[in-house]
Amino acid sequence: MTNMYKTALSELEGVFDRLNDAEVDKAVQLIADAKTTVVFGGGRERLQIMGFAMRLYHLGLSVAVEGDMTTPPVGAGDLFIVTVGPGEISTALALLGVAKAAGATIMVITAQPQGRAAGYADFVLTLPAQTMADDQGEQKTSVLPMGSLYEGALFVLFEIMILKLQKLLDIDPEAMRANHTNLE
Repeated sequence: MTNMYKTALSELEGVFDRLNDAEVDKAVQLIADAKTTVVFGGGRERLQIMGFAMRLYHLGLSVAVEGDMTTPPVGAGDLFIVTVGPGEISTALALLGVAKAAGATIMVITAQPQGRAAGYADFVLTLPAQTMADDQGEQKTSVLPMGSLYEGALFVLFEIMILKLQKLLDIDPEAMRANHTNLE
């Protein structure tokens, strides 16, 4: 393995060394308790959270990706999860306002808990990784470009959250497999 791979993996390890696992457990419980979970992310964060939504579906949970034609309205009892690594993007802020007004519980996943998006949240899960908010000059801490460290950490975080949910909800792998599409 070359040094770049080792450096990138070491940086990911550092993110999880700083992650508060009690926050992850709280996030998992919020998902387990939700009537329906709707997720949103912008750019490459959207790709990660769409994969997470797919796994939530495999667990048998009611889930939708904001922007899809089949996304239901949110309200009391529902959970709106937004990943916004840099702390705010205009689309996320607008959607957070709508979900808040509708009475949904809001979870924000971010590297910038002091950002404006967190102000809408009922719960903030801090994922301490470099994003585009701090990828230049002396703030730059990652060998990976722009927000890639945060995005890579999101993938790992979401997979661990699925494992925790699988255990909490007592769902066996065969049940998850039964929910996998047969149209591939």
